[in-house]
Amino acid sequence: MNIRFPHGPVVPEIGIGTWFVGDVPARRDEEIAAIRAGLDAGLSVVDTAEMYGDGRSERLVGEAIAGRRDDVFLVSKVLPHHADAAGVRRAAQQSLQRLGTDRLDLYLLHWRGGVPVDETVAAFERLQGDGDILAWGVSNFDTEDLAELPAGCATDQVLYNPIRRGPELDLFPVLRVQQIPVMAYSPLEQARLLDDPRLRELADSLGASPAQLVLAWVVRTGDVLAIPKAATVAHALENATARELSLDDDVLTEMDELFPAPRHPVPLEML
Repeated sequence: MNIRFPHGPVVPEIGIGTWFVGDVPARRDEEIAAIRAGLDAGLSVVDTAEMYGDGRSERLVGEAIAGRRDDVFLVSKVLPHHADAAGVRRAAQQSLQRLGTDRLDLYLLHWRGGVPVDETVAAFERLQGDGDILAWGVSNFDTEDLAELPAGCATDQVLYNPIRRGPELDLFPVLRVQQIPVMAYSPLEQARLLDDPRLRELADSLGASPAQLVLAWVVRTGDVLAIPKAATVAHALENATARELSLDDDVLTEMDELFPAPRHPVPLEML
């Protein structure tokens, strides 16, 4: 499966997340190698943010993608307290500098803060007109927040995995009507899901790892892009191989039994 953004680009349904990447200098070479291995395996979306390590993640990503920028669909995010007209431009330029590139494929408001959304979007559109970003979107926006956005939003990046299924009830249907794909962060619940013995048993029956099973489940509908972190080459390749795992109705039913969706809408969760 691939994911199509409203403005045209088509990308694989699994990408590369970088939250906490770059925080430990001793792991730097291994983390760079993991990003490069993911790109080599076809995971072209690399997601980062100015918040991650106060820019350390962006600098590491910049080193990892040096010389192969055209292979990457590059995403970064601006903090809400930088989201006014002047702050967005300044933050974007700083992110571009750290990443060593002249453009972002997608630039997101990390979460909603005190700056009016229309001011932030106007700043995004100016960056878009200048070619600094190719598209804009949001992160951690619930249905009420989405209602305030003008046309042009390319994605909503939210917390989603088998134990965080609230968005399925109200947020995802709204996004589908607007043909806006979801970006799912922490699809493995920062690896905490992988210790569930029931999940491991089901994964074993499929000849897959728990991580591969969860990632295949997260992207099962064809309009969700998962961005798991991969801090090692082995994890990057494991994530990439999850694209080959097909889940039949029996497996989906069992996942529903193991991790039932809430019966009523719940506020959007964040990590």
